[in-house]
Amino acid sequence: MFGRRPDGRRVQGIDPVMKITPYVMPMRCDAQVFLKHRADMEKMSRYIRKQKAEKHETITYMQIIVAAYVRAVSRNPAVNRFIMNKQLFARNNCSAAFTILKNPNDADDGEAVVKIKFDLTDTIYDVRDRMTAAVAANRGENAGTGFVDKLLGFLFAVPGLATVVVGLVRFLDRYGLAPGVLMEELPFYVGMYITNTASIGLHDVNHHLYNWGDVGLFFGMGTTEKVAVEENGEIRMKRFLPIGITADERVCSGAHYARFFNDMRYYLDNPEKLETPPETVRFDKGMEYHEPKIAKEGNR
Repeated sequence: MFGRRPDGRRVQGIDPVMKITPYVMPMRCDAQVFLKHRADMEKMSRYIRKQKAEKHETITYMQIIVAAYVRAVSRNPAVNRFIMNKQLFARNNCSAAFTILKNPNDADDGEAVVKIKFDLTDTIYDVRDRMTAAVAANRGENAGTGFVDKLLGFLFAVPGLATVVVGLVRFLDRYGLAPGVLMEELPFYVGMYITNTASIGLHDVNHHLYNWGDVGLFFGMGTTEKVAVEENGEIRMKRFLPIGITADERVCSGAHYARFFNDMRYYLDNPEKLETPPETVRFDKGMEYHEPKIAKEGNR
């Protein structure tokens, strides 16, 4: 309310065309734009093998993608905005969410949603550590029942309660009055949602954006593709990691999105550039935020 929410602050002085866009397309499903990108899997694989052999560091493909996203946001803050109630807000965090199997060896054990906040100075190792810690906390015997599972269990215990509570929360959210603690836990309030459908043997997907919450980007990783390419005058088969991307076009201009995706493409092709913090970080005016680093074992 009054331009402030638990997850952001209203952006002032925006271009009139951008300002009218949410009135023309009031819901995210109206404004979804679908993109495809093929990441060079051979470059990423070489980097992962080199990290393991030379530095004894374990890095995954998903961690490279998320680290590239965090670094691209540090250079393009406009992409980390969202639309709520036809108004444009700057997010006060850099965050991502993804779904994991509670037991990777048994899908019948159910799923858990992992939500992580990053600092814009994070290196690929910081991103890896945050993701690894979050996954570990949601798996195994000590994981327990998550907040979302407990909330859903309570809502469905009373017939009709889920409809009333969800409707109330969505109404409050529309005017910036939804409880901040609830928004901290629910996965619908992040800048990026990523799913690794390759882990269950599926192709990449262009997942829909949720009308509830403020997710503006959805990434879907698929199974490896082999594509014929020409290199040095010869044709050969090359491996690529397909990524389906869904974006809310109302968040920023096409030029901002183009710079953001060009940055992501650069870091996916050159993941070694993510090993050091960025020289500079850009924030929306009056919206600087930070997230404490995860303590290393040797420093505890």
